Amino acid sequence: MEASILENDSKKFAQMLIVLGIMGFLANGDNYAVAPLLINISSDLGIPIAKTALSVTSYMLCFGFFTIFFGPLGDRYGKTRVINIAAFGTAIFSILGAFSFNLTSLIIFRACNGAFGAGIFPVSIAFIGESSQDANRQKMLGKFFGMMFLGSASATAIGGAIAYFASWRAVYFIYGVLELVMAFIMLKTLEKKPGVLQQLDLRKVYQEAFSNRELIQVVGTIFLIGFSIFGTFTYSGRFIQNNTGYNILKVGLILTFFGAATVLGGRKASTLREILDTKFVPYAAILGAISLVSLSFSHSPILLSISLFGFGYAFVSIHSTLVTTAQGLMPKLRGTVMSLVSFNLFVGGAVGTYVNGIVLEKVGIEWIFVLSAVFMLIILFISTRVVDLSLNRLNKKSIKTPFTGI
Repeated sequence: MEASILENDSKKFAQMLIVLGIMGFLANGDNYAVAPLLINISSDLGIPIAKTALSVTSYMLCFGFFTIFFGPLGDRYGKTRVINIAAFGTAIFSILGAFSFNLTSLIIFRACNGAFGAGIFPVSIAFIGESSQDANRQKMLGKFFGMMFLGSASATAIGGAIAYFASWRAVYFIYGVLELVMAFIMLKTLEKKPGVLQQLDLRKVYQEAFSNRELIQVVGTIFLIGFSIFGTFTYSGRFIQNNTGYNILKVGLILTFFGAATVLGGRKASTLREILDTKFVPYAAILGAISLVSLSFSHSPILLSISLFGFGYAFVSIHSTLVTTAQGLMPKLRGTVMSLVSFNLFVGGAVGTYVNGIVLEKVGIEWIFVLSAVFMLIILFISTRVVDLSLNRLNKKSIKTPFTGI
């Protein structure tokens, strides 16, 4: 079977997983590292923090928008080619981001960084999936996601430490250089594969996806997740500094609790979902709402860390359930499903970052977390209904499949 040829060469397959995993670590870290950096970027460029956050909005918008194209492009022209181009692109624009001289240049460089970053995750997922045997596919994907989430978990601490001892520019530069090194290594390591489609017909595949009403409900809920979680986490560094007076290094270390929770939650979600069944999503949403309310009134570093951990755990628990549900609704077009998932998650995060910037300027930063708690309760009711409806079509086994998407 062609899909398993690469895995039969265990040494080559292991090398491929390591290389893609490290690239996922760096690319995801490049995104999450911005949380503690906004403070220094704002001060260095002499612009308000709400406007500085537009660089986050531009990154997420472009990531979400371009993910719609990269999956089908990989099927048409070859996944290896697309991954390699995306790796070089995201590395180059991460490096250029270090040389931003005003808000406009920062937004442009980060937007291009996000656009190319969109080609790494969904296409890498598809590449690993088609290169694995059916029995081991989930295990191989799990290794990739473990590295990806580890990148997000450690990014705030890494970014905070580099910015503390050097500057925010050094963070983007170092991540970019490491990504560039990995991009060259990928040229030699990844198995070259041709495209599997004779022609690219985006209209046809997305027409089929949009005709699936339940799928649209699920990815629509994921948009709210992006709005509530990504749109809030962006400002958490500034909030923690305001409430504790800590420097950027300590702020980054506290923010790491959010990333650590996504790693732990990603591994435990399937087990808890098995135990709690349909109660899993409501419990996770309640945990998220409580954590956000607690966060908005916290000044103790211990309580802030606990609240961030609950916030991150709730995010990955709800999101993983919705992604697993979405993939089960269209098993023959999982790539298209993942494109829709990524699009809604990151565009939702971009809109949330923009709206919360207005909230920050008008009423104060603590209300960002209160607003997110309200959205979390809305997500509670919507996601519970969506998952219950989908359970009528999915068997027990498919719902309990471990998390396989971002």
